[in-house]
Amino acid sequence: MNALPMVFACVSLGCAALPFLMTLANLRLFRRESAPKQPYGEQDRVDLCVPMRDEQRNINECLRSVLASRGVSVRALVYDDHSTDNTPQMLRAMIASDARVCGVPTVALPPNWNGKQWGCQCMGCASDAKWLLFTDADVRLQPDAIATAVKFANRSGSDLVSTVPRQICATLGEALVVPLIHFMLLGYLPMGFMRRDGRASLGAGCGQFLLIRREIWLKSGGHAAFASSMHDGIMLPRSVRRSGGRTDLFDCGTLVTCRMYRGMAQTWRGFTKNAYEGLGSVTVLLFFTMMHLLGHVAPWCMVAAAMVGVPVGDGATMVAIVAIVCGLFTRVLLARRFGQPWIAVALHPLCMLLLTMIQWRSAWLARTGRRAWRGRLAGA
Repeated sequence: MNALPMVFACVSLGCAALPFLMTLANLRLFRRESAPKQPYGEQDRVDLCVPMRDEQRNINECLRSVLASRGVSVRALVYDDHSTDNTPQMLRAMIASDARVCGVPTVALPPNWNGKQWGCQCMGCASDAKWLLFTDADVRLQPDAIATAVKFANRSGSDLVSTVPRQICATLGEALVVPLIHFMLLGYLPMGFMRRDGRASLGAGCGQFLLIRREIWLKSGGHAAFASSMHDGIMLPRSVRRSGGRTDLFDCGTLVTCRMYRGMAQTWRGFTKNAYEGLGSVTVLLFFTMMHLLGHVAPWCMVAAAMVGVPVGDGATMVAIVAIVCGLFTRVLLARRFGQPWIAVALHPLCMLLLTMIQWRSAWLARTGRRAWRGRLAGA
């Protein structure tokens, strides 16, 4: 009897079981926080920093959701990143209508800076608040979201806290890729170890919601510490940890929502701009390629081969089925917890193929200096 199919199936099961078991453990640690019972005073003011480039679609809804916050004093700092649409005019109207909206003057982008990081740097330097909340124009906040984040940061003793907003997916292309943010975060980050160990490599977050103490932001070098980066969700937590600060994650998805991209083409471009930067090296890219193809694609191929008469072996087929169940159950857990589209669960192997393609495309763009977003190359 050929033992190779069984060995292959067992390796596939191991690759599928790791994120399944990690997700089970992390869902217990990735907890929701209740809103504070008493409002925070002016000494705990939060300045939201919202860089905007061609965001006329999002300006009004974004800022209105910010200004509806309760339980904590807030101010919205906005930076127009050389927009080519009606963003500047709409920002001026919002600034004139509410004193809590403050425009930070647009400055020419310095060499070797990413536009978003430069905007965040300018807003952070213009603030005098205790807390900075770096967010995006397509994020929508419920009234208790910011106060709840401040409460979690205080309770956990963290200098930076982050959450992954509930992701709105209105097309199939979005549904196939965007929910994988939770899969990658909860399937591979050991949250218990992350909370006990301060090493920078365990720092993680989502660039759509990064709440940080301003004094720590300054101590860590601000966004200047990763000026050319396109992945502030990873780089800012790691920068904070390198400076001796503490970071943490919590579940605030019921209070924060976001529609990142619109359609498959925009989703592809959005993820390929920084997926490789989030991994950090070809070695890590090869690891995830193995995990995803062997753990979440190969078992389906083995079962399909057995069904058409290829001599895979009953034992190897059963092991492959268990691997498939691990992958699907991981997605079911995440879909139920975070309101993800069920079509993504049903098409899980296709999702993993797409993710692998995105990661390799991102690596090629990074290594050839072709990463771009909103019409500008990284670091330009």
